[in-house]
Amino acid sequence: MAAWLVLAKAGSKRISEGYDDNPATHYSWDSTVPNHATLKVGDVIVLWDSVEMLGLSVIEDITYGQTTKKTPYCRECKKADVAERKQKKPRFVCWNQECKHEDEEAGWKVKQVKTYTSRHEAGWIAARGALTAPELRALCVHENSQNSLRELRWDDFHHALTHGGTPVPLRIVDTAQQVIAEGHGSAVVRVRKGQPAFRKHLLDVFGEVCAFTGPAPLQALEAAHLYSYAANGKHHKGGGLLLRRDLHRLFDLGLIAVDPTTKTMHVADVLKAYPDYAKLDGAPLTVAVTADHVTWLAKHWDMHRESVPPVAIPSQAGPVEAVTA
Repeated sequence: MAAWLVLAKAGSKRISEGYDDNPATHYSWDSTVPNHATLKVGDVIVLWDSVEMLGLSVIEDITYGQTTKKTPYCRECKKADVAERKQKKPRFVCWNQECKHEDEEAGWKVKQVKTYTSRHEAGWIAARGALTAPELRALCVHENSQNSLRELRWDDFHHALTHGGTPVPLRIVDTAQQVIAEGHGSAVVRVRKGQPAFRKHLLDVFGEVCAFTGPAPLQALEAAHLYSYAANGKHHKGGGLLLRRDLHRLFDLGLIAVDPTTKTMHVADVLKAYPDYAKLDGAPLTVAVTADHVTWLAKHWDMHRESVPPVAIPSQAGPVEAVTA
């Protein structure tokens, strides 16, 4: 398994460039960063702020774009290895070991770059301080690397987290990686066909209400299929509910299921360490559902609760659906 240590400290990855990062949901970078094209869906992403670990998850999706970017270079050696000092003067210093030129100004050039934004909220585990900066660097494939995207030795990293002073359970990450690895591929294109109309239909039926938690902002609600849409490519009657984005991902992973007999939620043990999710366990749905909904919820329940352990995902499970709000 590939795992990446990525720097999420605002403004530190490149001079004068801000990145739209939210450690718990998404991460952005561009083609000026070494290893920029190496990260892929299904890889583990570990975020830190140069001082300590923030958390980790599994990449569910990567979106691509293009933009122009102003980048600095050393006026002496003409290379891009330039750092801006916060207090010490001169303001700029070249990182190139053969140069190390110091200057009050840097050279600047504008170029077209490819942009990347990964999404990873489904399997996010907050673990601030679980590992320190020196410990994280020691677990990298190249321990002395200064890159913003650094490959980790996964087995060693996994052991360090699960056998440290305060062990961090990684079951959510393991489950998310398994589901994405088994299902990713056909979902990217097929789940989007007809999705806006499907979401509009659900909004007309239920209003701006998450079926698990109640009223929610329109922007936070997604049309969640109660079955593997990517496997059959159809929108079935009674086959969808509106769910908050994080709950949609957890439902897809089988970490939250609905008992079709009682119409109450069942939360996997691994989520009960989080109060906001734990309180959903045993709670009723917040919307009235039809017999068709119950039929599909029963299939989901059979797949994730009766025939397998609470958070294990069988090989026939559908992929995490790449649906946007």
